[in-house]
Amino acid sequence: MSADPIIRLEKVAKSYGGINALEEADFELFPGEIHALAGENGAGKSTLCKLIAGVIAPTAGAVWIDGRQVTLSAPKDASRLGISMVYQETSLVPQLTVAQNMVLGRERMFNSVRKVRNAARQVLQRLNFKVDPSQLAGSLSTAKRQMVEIARAVLNEARVIILDEPTAALTPEETDHLFDLMKSLQRSGVAMIFISHALEEALNHADRISVLRNGRLTVTGPARDFDRNRLISSMIGSELKQDTSAAKAVRAVHSALPVLRVENIRMGSMVNNMSFSVFPGQVTGIAGLIGSGRSEVAKVIMGHTKRNFGGGRIWFEGREVRYNVPAQAIADGIAYVSEDRKFDGFFETMSIADNIGLGWLAKFGRRRRLAPLSRMRQISQDWEKRLSIRCTDVDQLVLHLSGGNQQKVVIAKSLAQEPKLVIFDEPTRGVDVGAIAEIRQIVRNFAESGAGVILISSYLPEILDLSDRILVAKSGTIVAEFARNEATAERILHAAIH
Repeated sequence: MSADPIIRLEKVAKSYGGINALEEADFELFPGEIHALAGENGAGKSTLCKLIAGVIAPTAGAVWIDGRQVTLSAPKDASRLGISMVYQETSLVPQLTVAQNMVLGRERMFNSVRKVRNAARQVLQRLNFKVDPSQLAGSLSTAKRQMVEIARAVLNEARVIILDEPTAALTPEETDHLFDLMKSLQRSGVAMIFISHALEEALNHADRISVLRNGRLTVTGPARDFDRNRLISSMIGSELKQDTSAAKAVRAVHSALPVLRVENIRMGSMVNNMSFSVFPGQVTGIAGLIGSGRSEVAKVIMGHTKRNFGGGRIWFEGREVRYNVPAQAIADGIAYVSEDRKFDGFFETMSIADNIGLGWLAKFGRRRRLAPLSRMRQISQDWEKRLSIRCTDVDQLVLHLSGGNQQKVVIAKSLAQEPKLVIFDEPTRGVDVGAIAEIRQIVRNFAESGAGVILISSYLPEILDLSDRILVAKSGTIVAEFARNEATAERILHAAIH
């Protein structure tokens, strides 16, 4: 690493209404360095990165770029200095194409659609991202939107790339490819900051690690000086208690009859004759690469997406069903926890009480036309306590919660409906290490209560830890099934890829 940092923060602080999001942080980034930021949700990681990217201005302190003090009033100021940020919640314009998004803000006076599209295609192919540059960004999946964000930073030839949870929506194979790409960029002198709740990523791929806790940067050092235990204790201020409640054997089936059975479901080109059953009292995990049809079949079950004409059959509690809208599935007792909480998981400008209360109210459908506000509030307070949602009170806006607590609100909305089957789609994506353990316990407890659970996750340790049966999806169909004691990461990946 160069002796002189490309970026230096000196006693930088940021506060909102008297609440400190970041306090007197001293931070350095060197050319060609991969620097990981670790910490729980709300620790100040994203705040620090947004200060560097010019998204927000510091309340106090100084920012130095190439040895010169600068004022970053807007992202364009940082972009001119070669700083690009890839956000956890993508910043793409849905109405523009992938190619247009990739050059947005750097357009020439006269643009050739063909040249812009070809330039975007070359970068996407170089990164091995299978995304059509002519496709509208609004039609992309969460994973592909993230791919476009990363490709845009590479196309802009940034000297500093900041990645906020870059692997949260990627499969293990795509994650490996991303870190190979980061190593390649590092060799060309590009410096990178990345935030990740997957601690192994920081330990295995970073040169240095900085840990934030409660808005303070508590420790910075070479990655080789950390192990998982030291990293966790630095993040939370103590050792993380090991989760000993995970069942070591398969949970007993409460009934020999499946709570859900799908047969030969087909939906466009994404779901192709997919069949499986879900039993009450068990967690049925569905693993597979992104694009394998996992989330798509869940949305077909819920009535969110229409299956093909004559495209299979669905039985719920022994009765054949065909839901036209999710409200029908909810009324029958099926709940879905979305993979993208920001996009369709909650109402961010509403309070915790309103979100959970509306979730509970949804189970009645049109049978209840008036909202009993006192009852809704009581239920919201109950679930806030049961899921340990960290907030000032249930009147706090969901927008102001940390990612882990936002996810608990999304889960509470669904569980308040007292469902008989819950589909958890990537339930711990973008959630810190402490909240991950709590959410996994919620999933276990729900299955142990006798309800059915479908767990969709790209994180294989999560699938292996929680599932009683593991199904592997590939090309829109189920290609393998493993019992809990038969499954390994290698066998699952082999089935998903080959």
